[in-house]
Amino acid sequence: MTTENTTQSPVRLAVIIGSVRHERFADAITDWLLTELAALDGLEVDPIDLADIDLPLQGTQPGGTETVISDRLRAADAYLVVTPEYNHSFPAALKNAIDWHFTEWAYKPVAFVGYGAGSGGIRAIEQLRLIFPELRATTTRDAVLLNAPWTRLGPNGYEGTDAERGALAATMTELDWWARTLRAGRVATQESAA
Repeated sequence: MTTENTTQSPVRLAVIIGSVRHERFADAITDWLLTELAALDGLEVDPIDLADIDLPLQGTQPGGTETVISDRLRAADAYLVVTPEYNHSFPAALKNAIDWHFTEWAYKPVAFVGYGAGSGGIRAIEQLRLIFPELRATTTRDAVLLNAPWTRLGPNGYEGTDAERGALAATMTELDWWARTLRAGRVATQESAA
């Protein structure tokens, strides 16, 4: 793949749904999010719902072990993590999924959609921003914070506000830039090593 094709081809975006609770608000938010993302050009979206993934607790070999989602994570150019805030942090299942993988995250960007009662999920996101750089991933500055989103649940599902749609647009613009830039860098590195 040449650099020109790298910048023009669609960005493969893995949307990772971090909540695995039986009754969860993540479904309504994800439905809204996928509808909004479908309106954007240049994206191929792969939703990865951790509630549907049989991923045991981290074993004795951190990173480098193939899982049922390794290929999907490896194929992604960028990640959009949807996380609730539980007790001022993010869900354990999300950390487990992150820790099971290593090279899949490297030199790729990660953006966030957080939700919570008072904070909109910012404390969960801030903690994730500490973890991903250790895996050589780049986190975006912009994020989407959904403050008490269950108060905007209508007959057609979650009804995002104009401000939330604006935050998503800004986040996706930044994520797209990083995805295309880092993909070009990965391709150039592979070509020079060949």
